[in-house]
This record gives sequence, structure tokens and C-alpha cells, in this order.
Amino acid sequence: MKQISIVGIDLAKHVFQLHAADARGHNVFNKQVKRDQLRLTLAQLPPCRIAMEACGSAHYWAREIRALGHEAELLPPQAVKPFVLGHKNDARDAAAIAEAAARPATPRVTIKTEAQQSLQAVHRVRSRLVRERTAIGNELRGLLGEFGLIVSQGHAVIRQGVIRERLDEQRARLGEELYTLLNDLLDQWLENDARIARYDKRLQRQAKASADMQRLMSLPGIGPINATLLFSHLGDPARFPNGRQFSASLGLVPRQHSSGGRHQLMGITKRGNGEVRRQLVHGARAALRQFQRQEQPDRLSRWACSLAARLGQRKAIVALANKMARICWSLLAHERRYQPQEAA
Repeated sequence: MKQISIVGIDLAKHVFQLHAADARGHNVFNKQVKRDQLRLTLAQLPPCRIAMEACGSAHYWAREIRALGHEAELLPPQAVKPFVLGHKNDARDAAAIAEAAARPATPRVTIKTEAQQSLQAVHRVRSRLVRERTAIGNELRGLLGEFGLIVSQGHAVIRQGVIRERLDEQRARLGEELYTLLNDLLDQWLENDARIARYDKRLQRQAKASADMQRLMSLPGIGPINATLLFSHLGDPARFPNGRQFSASLGLVPRQHSSGGRHQLMGITKRGNGEVRRQLVHGARAALRQFQRQEQPDRLSRWACSLAARLGQRKAIVALANKMARICWSLLAHERRYQPQEAA
């Protein structure tokens, strides 16, 4: 047991596979452990590095392992896959995790705190409700259109009761069966809309209570939704050497296809957290509209407006989202608010 240097764990719901290796990479043991025995088994090991793939429940187990006095590491699954030898099974997966963890070049995933995961859970539930609200609204408008009832797009039409009035007016023509169905769809939409509003208020309260989130919201295009989402995803800004690396982790940088000294840049990579990237793009779209209405533009707004005039709105929005991600990293890393710079 004293020779153990790295332990790779293939996480599961009930039965975990452990692979222990010494400093030279030789196998010390490879065994299965049940869930209720995992904590006891790890507590009996000497202090060592314990590596896992960043998957479901990985952050929880990483915090538990740290509490036992070990060094916990989370590895991206795509970085572990090349080390799987032969056919896939739990034992080979655990061995691949230990082998990948022994390589210094293998990237690591930062372990999230309980507060970060809790905030992320709120965003996950809110995103699902937004998707459901959109789907219900589209279904409702489609069914109304099949019976000759055309209503304007937008949430305000439903919130103001326009569709409810149209349904009441056409109740006799639609029939009781269809009238009840459409009313039920309308109630579902309004219920989801009310739930989303409650989650928005909760995120606003959390954003107001945090100094870091207040710094993020000083940047145009960053509101409570983006601030809480960025904070829950970024956590400690020291894990990125600069803002460029942070924006690259979100997939907001061009994809390369270069060879033989010929450099070719393509569209953005779209790697990393898709929800953070999507919300940043939405924030950049709102910020660009704000910049285009400014009477006295600063350096950032002048750059964004000139880029939109040369390359078009969509490319300018993605470029602005990339720059916003870098600025957000700088605000958190240096603990300061955004200060607009006057254009030269």
C-alpha cells in the first residue's frame, strides 16, 4: 500500500472500479468496491493522487476524497479515451484513468464547490423550462393556425390574454373538445412562464448579494442571468492563465485547420459549456444594439460597431461575445469593475 502513487476510479452508481499504480506505473491492485464501502476503502490508503473522469457525481466524490486527505483530480473523458487498451470494460477504464492522470500534459477539470453546483442546477432547470415554454407556444400557435386563428408572435400576446379572448370568442365554432385542449396548452405555457419568472428573481437576488457578480454586471450585456452563469462556470479565475484561454474554453475562438506552414482559420470551435456560450452570445447581441444607439461611444462600442459595419451583425456579435468573455475573466481575476475607455 505504501507504493501507491495514483488511483484511477471508474465511477458508477453502485459498483466502482479501482486501479492503483505505483510511481513507475506498475499495477498495485485492481478491484471492485461497492458504493457504501468506497469511502472506507479510500480512507485506508496512504495519501496519494486519486483521479476520475469528469462525469456525473464526480465533483461530489472529489470533494469527499479531498476531505479524506488525498489529492483529487478530474480528467476530461476525451483525454482518457486514447489510453483505453483493447475492448472497453470497467477495469480497463480505471487503468486508462490512472495512466492519463500520470501524464502532466493531460488537462484537468477544476473541482466545483457545492455553491457553484447549486447555482448551476438552477440554470439547468431554468433552461429546460425555457425550452418547454417555447415548444408549448409553438404548438399552441400551430394548432390555432390549423383552425384559422392567427395570432402575433411574442410572449406579450399570450401574457396579455389575447389568445384567451380569441378562444372564448370562437368557443362555439371550435367545439368543447378542442377548446378544452387549447385552454390546457395555454395554462401550461402560463405556468412555465411563472416558474421562469420565479427563477429569474432568485438569480437576481443571488447576483445582488455577490460582489463578484456585481463586477460582472458592470459590463454591458451582462445581466443577472449571465453573471450567475459565468460565476458558477468559471469559479476561481486563477485556473486560466489569461482571458484568451477562458474564451477558448467556451469555444468562442476560431477552429484551426493548418498544415505545412499554411494557416487556415474556420468557424468557432463550439467546445466547452454550450449554455454559457449561448447566453454570452445573447448578451453580446443586446450589447451591440445598445452600442449602436449610443451618442458618445467608448472604445469597446466603437470597435463593435465598426466590426458590424464591415463584417455583418452576426460575426460582430460572436466577436463581441469572445471579447466579453475575456473582459469577464479580467474583472474577476483583478477584482475590479468595468471602466469604459474613451476612444482615441
